[in-house]
Amino acid sequence: MTGVFPYHRLVRGVLLPSSSEPLRLGQSKTKGKPMSVIKLVALASLIALPVVAEAKPPLRDVKEIDNELYYIAIANEISEFCPSISGRRLKAISVMWGLRSKANNLGYSDTEIRSYVESDAEKDRMRAKGEAYLAKNGVSYDSPETFCSLGQKEIQRNSAIGVYLRAN
Repeated sequence: MTGVFPYHRLVRGVLLPSSSEPLRLGQSKTKGKPMSVIKLVALASLIALPVVAEAKPPLRDVKEIDNELYYIAIANEISEFCPSISGRRLKAISVMWGLRSKANNLGYSDTEIRSYVESDAEKDRMRAKGEAYLAKNGVSYDSPETFCSLGQKEIQRNSAIGVYLRAN
């Protein structure tokens, strides 16, 4: 056997258990049973990882993403109805790319993100939330100047909505 595999003695003690030692599957030669338990826990967590990854909340419940999209939507609505205020569209696009990246890092696929953004139910929810905010701040679709008034306040406060607006 040594003629076929000349490094047999060298490998026998390092990679293969020597014939004098009992075979201990799942146990470290130096650490014994505690190392075996650690390996078992690590293996169990790797097996459970896909289950944990599937249990992520819907994107509407991820506030750091949903709220930012809401701010952009409100700013867009203000800029659409107020001729003296324009939207900072490049900033909004840049932030949306960052939100997509953040969602990807949280484990959401591009398909899941697209489904959330294009969902009619989510659009309706966001519109209702936005209209409630506008009404609460005295904005009326019949009076475009109310959009301008709110937009100016948001810009002056440098609010989360105001950062997406610019006075002309």
